[in-house]
Amino acid sequence: MLKKSNRFIKLLKPFKNIYFLILIVYIVWMVIFDADLNDEIEVLNSKIEFYNGEIEKDKKEINSLNSIEGIEKYAREHHKMKKENEVVYIIEDGDSIKLKKNE
Repeated sequence: MLKKSNRFIKLLKPFKNIYFLILIVYIVWMVIFDADLNDEIEVLNSKIEFYNGEIEKDKKEINSLNSIEGIEKYAREHHKMKKENEVVYIIEDGDSIKLKKNE
């Protein structure tokens, strides 16, 4: 019986050391709470990829605006501008008309 209690005391001896206890708490913390952080990291990485794609699209659009033709094309497509003595007809789908009525 005495040998069993000595073994038990030897097993508990490392738990008296404060550094060992801190290490155990740290390991438990990382195992339990680090899983949530990995999910957040994945979401942030997907956002980074999305915004990098948007930056590339914007760079291409900026490069196209360096010429007069590019500026004219942008103004026609996005601001519905036209030249003098020109008539522009905007044809909308039936779905887009329904959406405007609902708004």
